[in-house]
Parts: sequence; C-alpha cells; structure tokens
Amino acid sequence: MRTFDGYMHGVNLGGWLSQNADTSKTHYNQFITEADIAYIASLGLDHVRVPVDYVVLETEEGQRKEEGFAYIDRCLSWCQANGIRMILDLHKTYGYSFDPLDKTDKTIFFSDPALQERFYDLWRTIAKRYGSQSDTMAFELLNEIVEPEVAQAWNQIALHAIAEIRKSAPDTWIIFGGTMYNNVLSVPKLANTDDRKVVYTFHSYEPLIFTHQGAYWVENMPSDFRISYPADIAEYQSASKILSPELAGAIYAKDLTQMGPEFFETLFQPALRIAAERDIPLYCGEYGVIDLADDASKIRWASDICSVFDKYQIGRAYWNYKEKDYGIVNIPEESVRKQLAEKL
Repeated sequence: MRTFDGYMHGVNLGGWLSQNADTSKTHYNQFITEADIAYIASLGLDHVRVPVDYVVLETEEGQRKEEGFAYIDRCLSWCQANGIRMILDLHKTYGYSFDPLDKTDKTIFFSDPALQERFYDLWRTIAKRYGSQSDTMAFELLNEIVEPEVAQAWNQIALHAIAEIRKSAPDTWIIFGGTMYNNVLSVPKLANTDDRKVVYTFHSYEPLIFTHQGAYWVENMPSDFRISYPADIAEYQSASKILSPELAGAIYAKDLTQMGPEFFETLFQPALRIAAERDIPLYCGEYGVIDLADDASKIRWASDICSVFDKYQIGRAYWNYKEKDYGIVNIPEESVRKQLAEKL
C-alpha cells in the first residue's frame, strides 16, 4: 500500500474558516496567524488540514468571494514559509452539511444535479487557483457523508469531481471518504480508481463514549458524564447504551474484545485490506479527544491509536488545534500539550 507522503503528522484548523459562529473579518484575521503555523511546525507536525465552508468562498447565489480565497492564500504562504503542507478540506458545500446542529436534509444533495453542478463548479475554481501548488497543497472533496444509502451516488459524484479537478490540477493529491460520518468501516465501499494521486480518508473517534464524553451536541449524552481510557470493553459497551447504535460505533463488534492498540488495529483491518488491494493510501482526517476528558487518558488514547497509524503508515490530522472543544493549545499545561503533540 502506498503512503500519503508529506501528510503523515498533522492537525486540524477547525473553527477558523468552518463551523465558526463569528464570521467577522476580525475572527478570520486573528483566529489563525502565521505564529500559529510556526508553532505547529515547531511541534514536529508536517501539515495542517484546513476545513473551509462554502460560505467563505462564495455567496448563497454562487458568486466568488475573493476575500475568502485570500485567507487560504495567506495560510498556504505561511505553510510554505514554515516547511509544512496544507489540505484544503471543503467542510460544507451549498446544499449539504454533515453537522447535526444544522437541521438540514442530509440526502438531497446526492440526488439534485443542480446542487452537484454547484459543487463541481466550486472545485473547478479551487483547482484553477491552486492546481500549480501540488507540492504543498492537497484537496479534500467533502467532509463526512452521513447517510449510508447515498454511498453509490456519492461515489459517482466524487469520481466526476476528480475528473473535473484533473483538468486544472493534474498532480494534486485528492482525498475522499465514505458514509456514516467518514466511518472507517465505510472505506471498502468507496469507488475504485486508477488515479495515482487519490487518497481514501476516514475519521476515528472510537470509542465515541470516551472521545465525546459530556459533548453537548451528542444526543442523549449527559453533560456530566466522564470515563477514562483505557477501560474494559464491557465498561464502554455498558456506558454506550445511552447512545444510538449509529453513534456508539463499533464498540459492540464481536471481534473487538480488548482495548488498546489491538482495538484500533482490528477496527482498521477492512480499510487496510481494501487500500492494500487497490494500492491507495489511507489517511485519517480527524481523530481526537474532547477537552472534558482527563489529560492522562487523552495521551494514552493518542499513543495507542497513533501507534497503529505508525505501524501501517497511515497519515493523520488531530482534531483540533484550537478551541472547538478539542483544542491542543487550550490545554492549560504546556508540558501536557507537548506530550500530546509528541504522540501525534
């Protein structure tokens, strides 16, 4: 299986150009600066994943916003100056949002040709603008497809988008993932392709009852719920009963019997097999632990999952660099921040 060279150890810049309540110029100019990129590089990380919502780049009517693209231009120049790379992740597109807090239809985009054409057109613009920067920028088509029933429609949309991008960006890495919020178990259902610069992505927050403990946006999650890592599988299974089966994830799978690196290795096996069979790199675009968890548990969890990433040479980006309930730089103790970063 080939590797996603140059994108092995990263962090997300969530909350800057995506999922931000503050859409002022002050926020866009101050939330992330070159000093942040320099600090990320100083931690030994080699790239940033930059989630971007379509509203930063275009109006609701589809007109381009030059000021939005200027923020991406600036971040790319900072990355180049500090010797790291950048993934431009289209986090939300017109007509589709993964976000459970956005009370929108999660399926209509996949059956509406007009919405799809709007998506292709935005990617044509991005490809024309950044296709010459393939040595330092990669493209991620769309964040977290939710509903399993749209898997085949999404495959066709993704392949068409790749073909459109290739007209202006023949050498750029292009990343796309599957359904169930980019669940690793959806990777085998992704479309095959002969394109040698395509990457399969997944997100991993297993066990969710630990990584999202106390999360206000998770349905039925008590705000005061706490659990440590590692714990016995049975303890996680019992605690996960408050969640829907879809949210609980793979914690009930019969072949997952032991928490630790073995848990993640077993969980990733179907994705690893299909990636090896097709010789397509794997990338984990998001993984992380909520700030409500204790610091020692965060570090142990990161150590275990990253040991498996390292074993199989899976690139990854931790969620998140700043705020969004997961921020590394929001950990009060600098020593803890550095310990966590060393695992990533």
